[in-house]
Amino acid sequence: MADNKKHNIVIVGGGASGLELATSLGRKLGKKGVAEITLIDATTTHIWKPLLHEVAAGTLDESEQVEYLAQAYRSHFRFRLGKMEGLDRGGKEIYVSPTVNDKGEELIPRRTFSYDTLVMAIGSVSNTFNIKGVAEYCLFLDTTSQAFKFQKELFESYLKSYIGKDTGTVKPLSIVIVGAGATGVELSAQLHEVTNVLAIYGLKETSNVKLTIIEAATQLLPALPDRLALATQQQLVKLGVDLKLGRRVTEVTKEGITTHDGEFIEADIKVWAAGIKAPDWLKNLDGLETNHINQLVVDSTLQTSDENIFAMGDCAACVWHGHKGNVPPRAQAAHQQATALAKTIANRLTGGPPVEFVYYDYGSLVSLGKYTTVGNLMGNLMGTVSIGGFIAKVVYLSLYKMHQIAIHGYFRTAMLTLSNVFRRSAYIKIKLH
Repeated sequence: MADNKKHNIVIVGGGASGLELATSLGRKLGKKGVAEITLIDATTTHIWKPLLHEVAAGTLDESEQVEYLAQAYRSHFRFRLGKMEGLDRGGKEIYVSPTVNDKGEELIPRRTFSYDTLVMAIGSVSNTFNIKGVAEYCLFLDTTSQAFKFQKELFESYLKSYIGKDTGTVKPLSIVIVGAGATGVELSAQLHEVTNVLAIYGLKETSNVKLTIIEAATQLLPALPDRLALATQQQLVKLGVDLKLGRRVTEVTKEGITTHDGEFIEADIKVWAAGIKAPDWLKNLDGLETNHINQLVVDSTLQTSDENIFAMGDCAACVWHGHKGNVPPRAQAAHQQATALAKTIANRLTGGPPVEFVYYDYGSLVSLGKYTTVGNLMGNLMGTVSIGGFIAKVVYLSLYKMHQIAIHGYFRTAMLTLSNVFRRSAYIKIKLH
């Protein structure tokens, strides 16, 4: 900073951690003109990833989307549309691939961005475990565009299967979800709710939908205590969801899914939610150290094997001190990492020490839409407490509000919450287009 040159901070990935970090640094450093903060993402809007199952089901209010350009203008950072494709550590540059439209026409050429500090926050993608047919025939919920694709295919499948058909002879629309973690369980509850809402709006035939969850483990929701997992399982069975636990998928075809015991399950729509990994292109990113699922290995300050490059969120492998394994890929971890890294980067500009990241696990929550919410809260004073029903729903909602406050502030978050209350009373409960 001796020559008054602005410190160039580049953040790749506009998920929960990336957007929170860009917003925080923009308000602290960009507004003062001491640093240039650039956020790069392959899409133009942000939706909190734990809400993607609601996008897929068509039940999420579109006002929950955050426009990157608008957020950048309000928070004093720059947004650039594009997908990172390479890194030159020696020259301190990243390469962003060309942006093309649906017709294959180039809209934005290939570009190069220089950095003094680089933060990788590109999130994760589904781990197909190289199972035959998964990539070709399954839908995924890793990105907003994938969630919207799912929603479109879901509604078109409703129309194609039922409208104008003799309901007495038409077989149920079958939707199979592979993976009984939070995403799979929450999606199944949302889809059950959607079929009932469509019936209320006049598409009564759509209530004839068969929902199935396939899980390799013998119980669902491994992050929750056994008692809560069992309670969730009982609720799903009550909703009519067919649970096939202890079944490992061996092949996926256009017609359905085959499990290791030879059972074939017919499926019109197949959703893969059975594990995550970092994108494959991180494996050979100019020598940066990665683990077996492509995550960038970081130390306790979230620094990679390069002193000028940091990583956080699902794409980072950070040891969880005092526990076995790494910090879990959760929204609360991304939020805490963004807070810690904002302090570290601010200190880099003044010669201060990096901030040690310490992960505090406040528990896990799973929402089954309007039916129930279950989870456990963890704290120093009360230990581990299991909660459910209204209290759990309020706590679940508060996690999202923390993210909104980080990017919008208290007043704007309060106004958004109030406006959504009125919108829900006037607009249709699901998206039909």
